[in-house]
Amino acid sequence: MTLRSLSIGGATYDLFLSMNPRIEESACDGKKIIFDLGKKIPIERIVESCGGGASNTSVGLSRLGVQAAFCGIVGADQWGEKLLKNMQKEGVDTKPATIVEHETSSFSLVLLLSTGERTILYNSGVNEHLQDATFDTGFATDADLIYLNHLCERSCMIEDDLLSALRKKKEAFLAWNPGGSQLEDGMQSLHIQHLLAHTNFLVLNKEEAMRFTKTRDTKEAMMKLKTTGVTHLCITDGPHGSFGCNRQGAWFCPPLDNVRVVDATGAGDAFGTAAAWALATGQNLPNALIAGTLNASSVVEMMGAQTGLLSYTEIQSKLRTTRLTTTPLDW
Repeated sequence: MTLRSLSIGGATYDLFLSMNPRIEESACDGKKIIFDLGKKIPIERIVESCGGGASNTSVGLSRLGVQAAFCGIVGADQWGEKLLKNMQKEGVDTKPATIVEHETSSFSLVLLLSTGERTILYNSGVNEHLQDATFDTGFATDADLIYLNHLCERSCMIEDDLLSALRKKKEAFLAWNPGGSQLEDGMQSLHIQHLLAHTNFLVLNKEEAMRFTKTRDTKEAMMKLKTTGVTHLCITDGPHGSFGCNRQGAWFCPPLDNVRVVDATGAGDAFGTAAAWALATGQNLPNALIAGTLNASSVVEMMGAQTGLLSYTEIQSKLRTTRLTTTPLDW
């Protein structure tokens, strides 16, 4: 039976500006892009692309053979039209989407360096309007897999409706990547605890995990998150690999060798999408970590958050032939 999924969260139209600006680095502040005020800054290449958490995960799941739907908001403008057309072209059902008149779709200017590093100038636009009034509980109740992406503070109002839908369909698989105010509230907040208790797969990057748990390292964050009732949890650490944990144990998955990073945008969404797909289709957590790594590695080798997302056939082939293996951890 084909899985049905619903991705909840943002859709953003991205404009990539490929450039080589002056970089300054210090021990205190890290790297900074430096622009001289009043001067023209040369741009090597401009690329338009679709992104945003729920847009990325719905397209990623659709490519993996899932009957995917998108629950988010776009403006009635050229960017919103392109976002919806892109998802529809990828086989994503956009009926749960809300279109807002006279407001601007979420938009990003991505300053992309030759190293693959980037700085994002972002306007959330209509994404701030995703709340209970625009949340389609019918689609949520019908879904086998719900992927909850980053939400704006006002959008967190949908959490109660989501919990209601999950109680109606207890076998539904919830994958969650907290963001924004959810990370700020932290895992001890009562409404967060209710959501964590229904979460089958929690995925955070290292910085998000430490902020969410108010801890200082990956192991400490993992140990605190284990107490929440989450079935499977994962902490990613970019080019340093990923860590996964469930009731059966904990594992480390190294990064894939010889990956040429062109653009890291969307790597986290790609990882979470493939890992959630693997778990929701009955695969174990170590295999899910490998699937996530393969998908993320493919995405970072191309410009844009969705270009390199793997198809079902591609990921199955890579899973059969990869030499990537996980290491059990004594945690």
